[in-house]
Amino acid sequence: MRLALSAIALIVATPALARQAPDPAPPANTDGAASVIVHADRPAPRFDKRIFGQFAEHLGTGIYGGIWVGTNSRIPNIRGYRRDVLDALKAIRVPVIRWPGGCFADEYHWREGIGPRGQRKIKINTHWGGVTEDNAVGTHEFMDYSELVGAEAYVSGNVGSAPPFEMAEWVEYMTSPSGSSLARERAANGRREPWKLPMFGIGNELWGCGGNMRPEYAADLTRRYATFVKMPEGQRVMKIASGANVDDYNWTKVMMRDAGAQIDGIGVHYYTIPYEWNRKGRATGFDEDQWARTLAKTVRMDEYITRHAREMDEYDRDKRVALFVDEWGTWYDQEPGSHPGFLYQQNSLRDALVASLNFDIFARHTDRLRGANIAQMVNVLQALMLTDGARMVRTPTYYAFDLYKDFADGVVLPVDVRSRWYNKKEWTLKAVSASAVRGTDGVVHVGLTNVDPNQPQTVTVRLDGVTGGAVTGRILTAAAMDAHNTFDAPDTVVPRAFTEAALSNGTLTVTLPAKSLIMLDIR
Repeated sequence: MRLALSAIALIVATPALARQAPDPAPPANTDGAASVIVHADRPAPRFDKRIFGQFAEHLGTGIYGGIWVGTNSRIPNIRGYRRDVLDALKAIRVPVIRWPGGCFADEYHWREGIGPRGQRKIKINTHWGGVTEDNAVGTHEFMDYSELVGAEAYVSGNVGSAPPFEMAEWVEYMTSPSGSSLARERAANGRREPWKLPMFGIGNELWGCGGNMRPEYAADLTRRYATFVKMPEGQRVMKIASGANVDDYNWTKVMMRDAGAQIDGIGVHYYTIPYEWNRKGRATGFDEDQWARTLAKTVRMDEYITRHAREMDEYDRDKRVALFVDEWGTWYDQEPGSHPGFLYQQNSLRDALVASLNFDIFARHTDRLRGANIAQMVNVLQALMLTDGARMVRTPTYYAFDLYKDFADGVVLPVDVRSRWYNKKEWTLKAVSASAVRGTDGVVHVGLTNVDPNQPQTVTVRLDGVTGGAVTGRILTAAAMDAHNTFDAPDTVVPRAFTEAALSNGTLTVTLPAKSLIMLDIR
């Protein structure tokens, strides 16, 4: 995450860094029904399951209270991990969790988080709220939690305030088989077998909270630190460089030019902020102008990925190095009365559509994009779940992930979308968005989003190269733009069966209600 506040990413630590690309001139509005062509006859690279990755930083109640309550808690838990959140993550098959940050990562010293919990160092979380951090959740707790969820671990190393040997020893501590002193120390702390470490971040936001570095200096450090991230024989880890902030394409150019041979991936961070850094906008209680500006700013993700990928292509035409959008999501003003610096915000139907629009964009870039991490998993920013003591509620964003979960590792089927334009004041975007995959289950999954909060949209979907005899579906919508789930009303925005899609001679006809997300499964 970024900022003196912490994890966040593409939007920078100061307002001057929070750049947005200029709005392109929108095409003229068109009327009539929308049409989508699904090209199953022209399959694209698969939709890597890591695109559904999560992010858990030591920020607010994202860790403590969000996933960890301790072994003595009365809240139902498994070895200290709250059971309700764990079960919800497993239900949507979370593939990756990124930890410990964010900005927290570049002040994190891993040795402070191992050994008996009562003897671990207590320090101040200088990025997020100035609260004490007792390091109750450290390497063992996070790696064990990832295994419980069934997710891969994406660990962010400390480049900003630690020397290379600290990162090297941490990797050895996690991955070395028995025999070395660090492996014996790990065993003494309760874990004999090494963990799997599929991804390791070489710092976080080195342009901001990770050190305020120039790209040339950051690239040199990336080369240096990556050299000392060594795995045991027969094992491999993806080394992921700290990527750019929003539209800083020069950062990507320099990192690829100077350090591309030493890395396997590079990040980019982009947060959807309705207004500006010091006045972001409300998570609920907003009007249609705020609805439209939020969704219009969301679809800028397509341009950012396109142009960062173009810079990568200059130095890596074989696309060996993966692009990771390892921080994304909405960022609003904190909820009134919440702890300063905890970044706690409500989550509405609008956020679910932000997620679906991003999934559609990600599907267009799977030749280069192989991972993404929404910020964040629990209780922070665009969270999938909110907790309050023993209570937990799934947000509309959670249900967007649930609807799209069968996209994981599916073969992307390119789509052509013709749609009228939805606009409010100066904010304009296509009313209909879509993406499709042939899932690992052989089913063709087609996601359709209508961003217009007022008007339904009839859509014809032509399925080129698809033989299907039956269609089923689920829909996510609500009466109000800012409809959201609360602890007292947890089912205000939940998916429901959708039976209004008709399939005949390879063509689907469906009417999308206003402000809705629909997932259709063609068998």
